[in-house]
Amino acid sequence: MRKTSIFLLSLVILFTMSCKQKTENLCDNPLLQEWDTPYGVPPFDKIKIEDYKPAFLAAMQEQKDNIQTIIDNPEEANFENTIAALEFSGLTLSKVIGVFFNLLSSDTNEELQKIAQEISPLLSNHSDEISMSPELFARIEKVYNNRENENLNKEQLRVVELTYKNFVKGGAKLNDEDKKRLMEINERTSLLSLQFGDNLLAETNGYKLIIDNEDDLAGLPEGLIEAASIVAEENGENGKWMFTLHNASVLPFLQYSDNRELRKEIQQAYINRCNNDNEYDNKEIILELVELRIERAKLLGYENHSQYILEDNMAKTPEAVYELLNQVWAPALEVAKHEAELYREMMKNEGIQDDLQAWDWRYYTEKVRKEKYDLDEGELKPYFKLENVRDGVFEVSNKLFGLNFIKSDNIPIYHPDVEAYEVKDDEGEMVAVLYMDYFPRPSKSGGAWMNDYRGQYVYEGKNVIPIITINCNFTKPTSTTPSLLTFDEAETLFHEFGHGLHGMLSKCTYPSVSGTNVPRDFVELPSQLMEHWASEPEVLKSYARHYQTNEPISDELIQKMEDASHFNQGFATTEFIAAALLDMYYHTLSEMNITDVLLAEKQALDKIGLIPEIVVRYRSSYFSHIFGGGYSSGYYSYIWSEVLDSDVFGLFKEKGIFDPETAKSLKDNIYSNGHKDEPMTMFVNFRGREPKIDALLEGRGLK
Repeated sequence: MRKTSIFLLSLVILFTMSCKQKTENLCDNPLLQEWDTPYGVPPFDKIKIEDYKPAFLAAMQEQKDNIQTIIDNPEEANFENTIAALEFSGLTLSKVIGVFFNLLSSDTNEELQKIAQEISPLLSNHSDEISMSPELFARIEKVYNNRENENLNKEQLRVVELTYKNFVKGGAKLNDEDKKRLMEINERTSLLSLQFGDNLLAETNGYKLIIDNEDDLAGLPEGLIEAASIVAEENGENGKWMFTLHNASVLPFLQYSDNRELRKEIQQAYINRCNNDNEYDNKEIILELVELRIERAKLLGYENHSQYILEDNMAKTPEAVYELLNQVWAPALEVAKHEAELYREMMKNEGIQDDLQAWDWRYYTEKVRKEKYDLDEGELKPYFKLENVRDGVFEVSNKLFGLNFIKSDNIPIYHPDVEAYEVKDDEGEMVAVLYMDYFPRPSKSGGAWMNDYRGQYVYEGKNVIPIITINCNFTKPTSTTPSLLTFDEAETLFHEFGHGLHGMLSKCTYPSVSGTNVPRDFVELPSQLMEHWASEPEVLKSYARHYQTNEPISDELIQKMEDASHFNQGFATTEFIAAALLDMYYHTLSEMNITDVLLAEKQALDKIGLIPEIVVRYRSSYFSHIFGGGYSSGYYSYIWSEVLDSDVFGLFKEKGIFDPETAKSLKDNIYSNGHKDEPMTMFVNFRGREPKIDALLEGRGLK
């Protein structure tokens, strides 16, 4: 019998009591009730802050009871009574996690952050108690050893194999002392990762560049100036202009501002987030995380954290990752050096004697682009109204996969900025619910991401549709101008929608292998693939329309975009690969031999020869992918997946970008298949062969 605390037992008793009494107890907690909402989406308006912790505790206990039932089952362990039962043992907990952690990212506050700090160690321990249970693992191992004799289908076999492997990697075979230490490590790392993200949000929100002299706005587009005026007013700075460290503000400022000193100020603030030796500094967190990850890897029999992580990815080994990154790094760095010379020449022609600096790069990129290709980003933005780009990705999804998106005012939302959609197939069957959350706010993390409130699975013979959310941080509309995107931002929306399609189109039975629950270096294939359609002339003509005249983008502008498509790819590729190599540097350490994060970062980047005019895309102190998220030893996955997506789209270019047969094969083999098979097998089933790197190098202009 598994021991539980008196407090947890009392919660279970409360939860299982009759709800006839109209007193406040767990039966009144909306997170623990059946949701009487369209398609079972969260009833955001009914959930209160004080509901979360009791719901977490009750849901964890419910899963513990379900696990104990599996353990106590007198029947011989088999797939249904052990593996399938385990798959569906935590449905209530998954529901609570889905609501809480999505809101923690998209609409947080100090109370939610405090709860996260309290609950994350409990969740970590809960997960560890399950994965380290000797009684449960004994049953799983029996099923695993007998899997070939149970007449299981391919998905069931896959679930058995992955469950067994995950339990072993979760510490099931460790002795009691090592299990205890592993639990301590997991609990501490979960807290540190949370704190890393909280610090980054605070630092990003904390900086404000306030301009009170109109002359200092020289070079900035009118839309950006107007947006900065609105932000200033919202912050009590009437008659001034305010710029922030959110990408929608800082990046166009660096791109267009004629004021070099102000470019330097905001760029330095951006790249030194959480590196200011204050309460939000992340350097000590990084050192502790790296050390704990090394210790965990050693406990589990691996030389370093990268080996531990990569074993389950397509890459399999750190050596394979380095081989790919180095193939791309060398030509990218040479192109970047050539780009730097172009910018130095322009600065010299303008009479600027100082050398090119990091805060100059985006500014002179824009100037050279205009001079060399007669292409001004400001000329493009009017064609990329947010609503038009959204409708463009809807249309592509319809042509490829037969999906239809119907905006709904009946589906509860968590913030006024959010749009909710019913997603149906061409037969009118519900496929998914989709939330779209476009704009930045102080309560929202930076960047862009897709997640789900509920993944797709089949339970008791019924298909449970997924509830997908897509979050971005685009410039908000003003009283005179709609939200206008750069083409890079348009590609970002297509990218995140690709993740969304991966979740929406899932056709799996078991939660652990459905949707985006695939290896990290495969999960970016469906997302990055969608970016290709964003720039296809046929697609551009349909959605890129001037927001004032509704005229489609001209052939001349499309040609200019195509001519300039390889421009600045040295910079774009180099800053990315440098970040991927920095990630690998930290996580291939087999001993903790660094004591200074800044020194370690410098040594890692000097070793690969990163030129000083380019700042790595993510410096260590704000590299949330690897220290605050799930991409440790996985940031390379974007470039790995780009090899795959470039090769996949090559087949569409051969057959037609909306060829029905090719689209059906893509849906069946990739988007709906989850992790029911090895990723390389899924790729080969679609493409007919293993991937080649040539399309990536050619697509980036590096070949």
